[in-house]
Amino acid sequence: MSANVELDDVWIRFGDFVAARDVNITIEGGEFFSFLGPSGCGKTTILRAVSGFLAPSQGHVRIGGQDMAGIGPNKRPTALIFQNLALFPLMTVWENISFSLEVRGAGKAERRKKADELLELIALPGQGDKFVNELSGGQRQRVAIARALAAEPKVLLLDEPLSALDLKLRQHMRTELRSIQQQVGITFIYITHDQGEALTMSDHVAVMSAGVIEQVGGGTNVYDHPESAFVASFVGENNLFSGKVSKVSADRATVETNVGNLTAATPKRSNGAKLKRGDDAYVFIRPESLKFANGSNSFDNTIKARIVQQEFEGNLWQVFLDAAQGKHIKMSMVNDGQSLGYDSGSEVALGFPSELAVALPRGPLAAE
Repeated sequence: MSANVELDDVWIRFGDFVAARDVNITIEGGEFFSFLGPSGCGKTTILRAVSGFLAPSQGHVRIGGQDMAGIGPNKRPTALIFQNLALFPLMTVWENISFSLEVRGAGKAERRKKADELLELIALPGQGDKFVNELSGGQRQRVAIARALAAEPKVLLLDEPLSALDLKLRQHMRTELRSIQQQVGITFIYITHDQGEALTMSDHVAVMSAGVIEQVGGGTNVYDHPESAFVASFVGENNLFSGKVSKVSADRATVETNVGNLTAATPKRSNGAKLKRGDDAYVFIRPESLKFANGSNSFDNTIKARIVQQEFEGNLWQVFLDAAQGKHIKMSMVNDGQSLGYDSGSEVALGFPSELAVALPRGPLAAE
């Protein structure tokens, strides 16, 4: 059984420092929801407010429609998985998993049965009598999930649980996590600074910066239609061009940049002012949206550039170019078994359609 989670006008202050401000989000029951952002942006602070380890300075946290004010962590329908997992080294795997049931007074037979059921769920059948130090990092991660699920929470909170694993294991475990969440059907709230984790697993993602939620949406929406300069520069790779708006239509803006006039889509933002002629603006173009345009007039935008370097990554070619006034550009092309047709030093034209670029008001960017 799952529950929805509502954050209503939540502010969290530590003295004069505001860790989270004006947070208004509804997380639907049974969905996988991620808070994504750099270290120090406030995402773990929000998780602590949901779990009950921290009281909001202002606003309300509701779980399943019930206001959580005054309700401690042990009384909330939540379970929390920490970064360090906090498994008990002197207990067997099944004893770790069923610990919450032992605290409730359940008998050994009942605890063992529940532990074995959860071991089947996490694809570790027959591993209950091992000690946790006999398991791999990924197996210990799954045991921590099973232990949290044994308490039968309505909401599972996960604070960067994959951060200590190597890259391949993280990629494997995010698939496992999503599969487990879909099987049990409870609400997962996941904290991460890793874009791949958030985009791969989540039904919805909230991108945070400096205590503020910049954008909430599905992974494809956040990636393809960023609503702020921070989101565009933090989520995925982007080529950035700055300039002034020279023309605006219903859903497009033309920006005068140091590589020429570039026309791009403008997001349908629910908040914030629309771009106007004369405004300072950024144009963002994904590396995969750029194509060689020599001899073609089919693109809305073209940029003259010179190839500096080409890197072959197996499935992709990464092409690095210089444009006017020393502007650096990156282009990503799928390896189709053919030569790129251009050598380093070649003068080329790059093209892209306006709908695959976005024009946004100038604002704070994500740190490199």
